[in-house]
Amino acid sequence: MCGINIIIGLQDALLAKNTLAKMNAAMAHRGPDNDGIFVDGPVALGHRRLSIIDLSAAGNQPMSGCNGRYQIVYNGEFYNYKEVKTKLLAVENPYSFQFGSDTEVILAAYHTWGVNCLQHINGMFAFAIYDAVKKEMFIARDRMGIKPLYYYQNEGCLVLSSEIRSLLASELIPRKLNKNGLIDYLRYQTVHAPETMVAGIKMLMPGKYCLFNINHNLRIEEKKYWSIKEISKLSTKNYSYKQVCERVYELLYASVQRRLIADVPFGAFLSGGIDSSAIVGLMSKAASQTVKTFSVTFDESEFSEARYARLIAEKFKTNHHEIKLTSDYFMQELPAALKAMDYPSGDGPNTYVVSKVTKNAGITMALSGLGGDELFAGYPIFTRSQTLQKFEGLAMVPSSLRKIPAALFKFIRPGIPSEKIAELLSLNNLNFENTYPLSRQIIADAQLKKLTGFAQLAPNSVARIIHEHELNKFETLTKVSIAEIASYMQNVLLRDTDQMSMASALEVRVPFLDYTLVEFVLSLPDAYKNPTSPKKLLIDALGNLLPPEIINRPKMGFTLPWKHWMKHEMREFCEQKISSLSKRSFIVEAEIKTLWNAFLSDSPLVPWSRLWYLIVLENWLIENNISSE
Repeated sequence: MCGINIIIGLQDALLAKNTLAKMNAAMAHRGPDNDGIFVDGPVALGHRRLSIIDLSAAGNQPMSGCNGRYQIVYNGEFYNYKEVKTKLLAVENPYSFQFGSDTEVILAAYHTWGVNCLQHINGMFAFAIYDAVKKEMFIARDRMGIKPLYYYQNEGCLVLSSEIRSLLASELIPRKLNKNGLIDYLRYQTVHAPETMVAGIKMLMPGKYCLFNINHNLRIEEKKYWSIKEISKLSTKNYSYKQVCERVYELLYASVQRRLIADVPFGAFLSGGIDSSAIVGLMSKAASQTVKTFSVTFDESEFSEARYARLIAEKFKTNHHEIKLTSDYFMQELPAALKAMDYPSGDGPNTYVVSKVTKNAGITMALSGLGGDELFAGYPIFTRSQTLQKFEGLAMVPSSLRKIPAALFKFIRPGIPSEKIAELLSLNNLNFENTYPLSRQIIADAQLKKLTGFAQLAPNSVARIIHEHELNKFETLTKVSIAEIASYMQNVLLRDTDQMSMASALEVRVPFLDYTLVEFVLSLPDAYKNPTSPKKLLIDALGNLLPPEIINRPKMGFTLPWKHWMKHEMREFCEQKISSLSKRSFIVEAEIKTLWNAFLSDSPLVPWSRLWYLIVLENWLIENNISSE
């Protein structure tokens, strides 16, 4: 796990080297173990290394191969590299290996198979390989979008990096706000790839690569090597439910085994929920050493999952660490958490705190249960979508009549759920393509226009994702899974996990997102995944691995007592940012101050989350000196 920087097109070698040095320094937190730079004419590669596999200097990057023909910079982990290395050694005229790292296996795979090397790699990655003979650059990102890769291009230069801050540190990119990205963030608390919050900076999409000659074309033209929308049902239609459960267990256990390959101490995040408990249970079976687990606890008992985490820790005899999160400690860490944000996020500080304490305990790599909800129908949106499907016929009722129950809902039980119901009833069509984009929207478009003063808003990015993934051919639960993975998971959860764990130089691996498991589960008929009980298919596949107390416990999620903090310990900080944001050209001052006062008055229409992500946005704009004019 590391950070990579690439500059193509600067003809001044000294300028390229100095620019890379600034970019590397901007993301030193991602790789404290080594700082490397390679410059050859218009090609400049930079790398910050966090040593996980082959801790020797032989694993440093940029790494050379074939007597200097190739140079690679790589961020991530190649879990099956030993198996692929065996295959490579069996081919005619095999690559001559010099070292023991997974990085060199990628070089050898590319030398042997070209772009088809991607079909052999199981892992999380973003990498670039330069071929000095052909003057070609090969750039790729993993299937699930676990590792980020941002880029900026103009007529004479192409710049890529693992982080936006590193791109900005190059001083080759204007620090201007992307107005369409802003609207996306205000709708969904994120900007959906390929767009970002900074004008001109884009993101290479998951499952894509690009290959180009640096002398002829510096444009990023993405090509697909894997797509989640191409999951087929044919491979599983003849499976019995028992066979499905056996296969899910087999794939998940193999995924956990792969992710235990490391030459550094490792552990696991443990909330005590089904997903993290399953990962810890399988780790305990697969690992040759005692597993170290880490969980967050609170003084506020309504937020604490401590007793569930302890139950799992005791069952699997882990070396368990509880992170007691008090208001004082959180306030002490909040400035650092906000400063660590490469991307504005309302949830990021959660991951920052647990990652920091885990790293301080001597752990360099940790496994997470992220992805279980998306694969195994763990969110309420799965059952809601099934229910809404039954009411698609309501769209035939005149909108004037549908407004009556909508108004009644809002009057009897004012709050966000009633507001959502009213929005749904106002739609012209209650099909998935129309209802899903509302599911995670924080502010309705009508309210967003009042807040920003904009007469027209940018097109809805989640609606675009739904359309691009051609979800009509899938059953309801698979539709939701793909939509969740391609929108919320990839653009919020994975981005937060990457930026906040790497802020403490901690690598986080996600077994539920092994592409072989994802392909199998998404190819299953809904009948096998129907959430009649929490994540029934996963529970059945695990057999007696988890105790009933974990299976039947109420779902809490990982949250913090933000409402209390924002009204008390953090109030001065919040009001400063609200005041600063109110002066921005894209915010109507009276509207945001009305929102803040409504929150302070405990209005059910203004939860803490509706303000906090705006506060984070303003802080991020200031920290990164982004012009909004």
